[in-house]
Amino acid sequence: MKTSLLIAGSLALVPMTYAQDKPNIIIILADDLGFSDLGCFGGEIHTPVLDKLAKNGVRMTQMYNSARSCPSRANLLTGLYPHQTGLGHMDGSHPAWPKGYSGFRSNSDNVTIAEVLKDAGYFTAMSGKWHLGNKSNPILRGFQEYYGLLGGFNSFWNSAVYTRLPKDRTPRHYEEGTFYATNVITDYAIDFIDQAHQEKKPLFLYLAYNAPHFPLHAPKEVTDKYMSLYMQGWDKIRDARWKRIVDLKLMQGKPALSPRGVVPESLFEDETHPLPAWDSLTKDQQTDLARRMSIFAAMVDVMDANIGRVVDELKKNGELDNTFIMFMSDNGACAEWHEFGFDKQTGVEYHTHTGEELDQMGLPGTYHHYGTGWANVCCTPFTLYKHYAHEGGISTPCIISWGNHVKNKGGLNHQPAQFSDIMSTCVELAGATYPKEYQGRAILPMAGQSILPIVKGKKMPERYIYAEHEGNRMVRKGDWKLVSANFKGDEWELYNIKEDRTEQHNLIGKYPEMAKELETAYFEWADKSDVLYFQKMWNTYNKNRRKDFKEYKTR
Repeated sequence: MKTSLLIAGSLALVPMTYAQDKPNIIIILADDLGFSDLGCFGGEIHTPVLDKLAKNGVRMTQMYNSARSCPSRANLLTGLYPHQTGLGHMDGSHPAWPKGYSGFRSNSDNVTIAEVLKDAGYFTAMSGKWHLGNKSNPILRGFQEYYGLLGGFNSFWNSAVYTRLPKDRTPRHYEEGTFYATNVITDYAIDFIDQAHQEKKPLFLYLAYNAPHFPLHAPKEVTDKYMSLYMQGWDKIRDARWKRIVDLKLMQGKPALSPRGVVPESLFEDETHPLPAWDSLTKDQQTDLARRMSIFAAMVDVMDANIGRVVDELKKNGELDNTFIMFMSDNGACAEWHEFGFDKQTGVEYHTHTGEELDQMGLPGTYHHYGTGWANVCCTPFTLYKHYAHEGGISTPCIISWGNHVKNKGGLNHQPAQFSDIMSTCVELAGATYPKEYQGRAILPMAGQSILPIVKGKKMPERYIYAEHEGNRMVRKGDWKLVSANFKGDEWELYNIKEDRTEQHNLIGKYPEMAKELETAYFEWADKSDVLYFQKMWNTYNKNRRKDFKEYKTR
């Protein structure tokens, strides 16, 4: 790659003549990472690589995902809201469900970034977690090379659950005991970077780590270094994060830290209850929970080091300054399903580990999650978690790095954006044309818009941004946000996000006209985007799940 070029203006520009003038594009997606887990977003986890990318780039403080893995991934890759692709819920096939929730429409009315950029002369590759259903795979959706986890979650230690595609490729060999998914996903990412370099093609790489999603797995030596830190407990760690968030000026206005959170009513919890204070737990419970959070932190630590390997490879190839790198998380921190976490794939069985058991946590053959208490920390300073449309569920840390193209290096940008904007951004970067028709299929228009003005230090036009998952829903315009959480009932809440990012002061009684305007916009969007008023449908579905679960517990 010889030079770098920022393409401004219409998305339908004529593609550039020289492929080497086009920037590499690398989208890095973490899994279940909370808003404040990175050092540059207020966290205590060791993330020097991402912190440095932030120092040389820009941090977006109000980038929204779609609250959960599958919807966010469909949202990111297609530039459409997830319901427009059939993934308003999850990746399973539900042909009897309404169109927006029936499962990913893999060869229908959408295209992926890889399909668009491949046609624009890019070498397209993916390494990591797919999680868009089994009716398709990355190779069928525009990626020329793939390695990773086709499903949603599995062991980080077991190579057998990871896939290399196309099938005629010879996979890398790892000696017994040396496989760890985050390292290996990066090994392949580097292979793909080098392949594009050798072919003298610009690269589109989707690097979708499954870290730090459960099961919590990490090398013991990395986990050990965090234990004394997390023995302080979730209350002190959360307070310390909030202080750093304030010092870093990550919030506008004068927001207050949200109170210690709740364990919401769910499949496994019959009613909502407050999270306990750390000091109310027994010493054994505290040690077990500190070990769980230490493994989570180690997973983030190792992921950061591996992103450093990617950066080093780009430097070695002389391509770092001409590579647009964007880092995000697919949803807020995972609070499933109660304060003590779980230890089996069922998501309910848990055990307080003591003595020698503690040293085995996170190693091959184990299965752990850290629970709602630590998720509340990872979402600091926000309300609620993954699944929900409140800020804790849909706000991702977002870092953009692109050499000297970033206008305000090391700065913050508080303009709201959404995963649907990533397609538009990539199309503009590549000088590509988003198709009205693809392989004989009519394609839906992009839902988002390019965020390159943010990179250039300019204002984005004000627009509506939406989310809905499991009846949790929101609409945002400018500083105002209308939001509802399913477990609370059907009631809307209204917040001025600029002044009250942590959603502590519901203004719906004070500004009913604003609430009505936003509600009208929400339902207009829902009607045209295959989004249902989901409350009744979700409650019926969840009731059946609860029945099945209670039968399971009695077996």
